[in-house]
Amino acid sequence: MTNEPGGAVVAGVDGSGTALDATRWAAAEAVRRDTRLRLVAAVGWTTFRPPGLPALGQEYQRQAGARAAEEHLEAAAGAAREVAPGLEIEREVRGGEPQVVLRAEAERAALLVLGTRGRGGFTGLLLGSVALAVARHAACPVAVVRGTPAPDGPVVVGVNGGDEPGGSEDDAALGVAFEEAARRSVPLVVVHAWSEAVLDPFLVPLLDRSAVQAEQEKALEGRLAGWSGKYPGVDVRAVIVVDGAARELVARSAGAGLLVVGSRGRGPIAGALLGSVSQAVLHHAACPVVVVRPEAEPAEGRP
Repeated sequence: MTNEPGGAVVAGVDGSGTALDATRWAAAEAVRRDTRLRLVAAVGWTTFRPPGLPALGQEYQRQAGARAAEEHLEAAAGAAREVAPGLEIEREVRGGEPQVVLRAEAERAALLVLGTRGRGGFTGLLLGSVALAVARHAACPVAVVRGTPAPDGPVVVGVNGGDEPGGSEDDAALGVAFEEAARRSVPLVVVHAWSEAVLDPFLVPLLDRSAVQAEQEKALEGRLAGWSGKYPGVDVRAVIVVDGAARELVARSAGAGLLVVGSRGRGPIAGALLGSVSQAVLHHAACPVVVVRPEAEPAEGRP
């Protein structure tokens, strides 16, 4: 995962209402970061000819697509200026499939911002295919703008906790979460869920849950100590629950300004490109979600 120092906040634009919402959010985020906003529209060139218009040809379609993309960028720039009148805004139409273009943009971005669904998606879907694909593979943190963020609400972050596998992912997510909480001057709520499902089922009836809870609290406290030292002004509140990580994060997103999660899961799905908890909050959270890749993990296709 990279977080390009001095990089722009990049917003994907496709003319949809959700993309305009994402652009407005991205503009405010660019102001918080004291950086520029880059608006990118991807046009996938095609040889398809609409029925009844065989004489127009591929070049006409290219030009029409480019003109539409320029119009979408102009509308997005106008929406951004409403939020941040003095913000530096870059605009570019790029040829290629949206997933490919946006993943390339992520290589040099500080943050990539997307809406939940694009113009080409199925309206009944909770999350568009482009947003899901980019969140799985992007080299920088990806913000999917959904719901209504609480202006003074806390930043909420989900972590595995302790010294479990996934510690590097915890560090990546915690780094982003602490930085965002400090930037917004709001509390940080750290949610860790431990699970009985990973234990021998014959031992579960004998489990001293209060002792396990105490162990989890101690481990999480140790994990957070270094970050609290780096960000002494951030009010940190730790929450530990048994199972139900996704349910807890979605519930807490209702009063939050931002929700931060790692890209991968743990346990039997630890190798998944996007963990089940991350997918659940991307589909159901009531506020914008930032997905963070582990620091040491290269994006797909990179060495």
